[in-house]
Amino acid sequence: MPPILLREIPREIIEHSGTVKSIRFPRQGHTSDVGIIECAHGRFVLKRAKGEQYCAWLSKEVGVLACLHSGAALPVPRVYRFVEQKEESQSWALLQCFEGETLREALTKENSADKKQELIFRFGASLAQIHAALCPEALVGDADWLDDMLRKAEFNLARYATDGTAELLELLKRSKPAPIENTLIHGDFTLDNALVHDGSITGIIDWSGGAFGDPRYDVSLAVRPKPGAMETDAEREAFFEGYGRKIISEREYRYFENGLYEFF
Repeated sequence: MPPILLREIPREIIEHSGTVKSIRFPRQGHTSDVGIIECAHGRFVLKRAKGEQYCAWLSKEVGVLACLHSGAALPVPRVYRFVEQKEESQSWALLQCFEGETLREALTKENSADKKQELIFRFGASLAQIHAALCPEALVGDADWLDDMLRKAEFNLARYATDGTAELLELLKRSKPAPIENTLIHGDFTLDNALVHDGSITGIIDWSGGAFGDPRYDVSLAVRPKPGAMETDAEREAFFEGYGRKIISEREYRYFENGLYEFF
């Protein structure tokens, strides 16, 4: 059975998109069902989240995107409709659809080392653009970002299934890296969340972690190796060349990628 059935799509979504002619399901994560829908009024991305945690994340993403479209000029999708179905414990978002495939897909299919490095260079440059953008005031929290993330990690550990452990969380609390200047961050800047078309980055998606936070977190997730992608020193160097500088040590990389991220 497909992740989303046409008869399940809320009326409020159909009112904007028009009659759904077809739907396909790209490779996706585990936090939501994602479909690309061809409709009478165009092509859209349709996301459906289920359960308390993932519905909260989708709601946060919608709010972040609204903030970004009111200020920063970044390649992020517009939100056309957001529907909460609290009785069913699910939420829906109708989003702008960008041309392209994920950077991870593009890299695994590319045989030329030079072309892979060029794509990764542009990936680094796109993150530099995000970190240089003025962070919308609504995304600047009252608490320190890392302290807030550690509190959320503790909450997630107690309430949901995570890859992190109580022992790891205590270690993270005791070994926080020295603070640096915070910036606008994406919060999940992985190879799966950058879209590529004709050799260019066309869009950055999945903004539920968007915040005024530690840019080293984004960088750490960006350079973690995947099969066929970001596996060589040359590829990592291409990323930092595109980004403009190297802002993380190996210890900081392990803290964020092998540590904090385990709870999200």
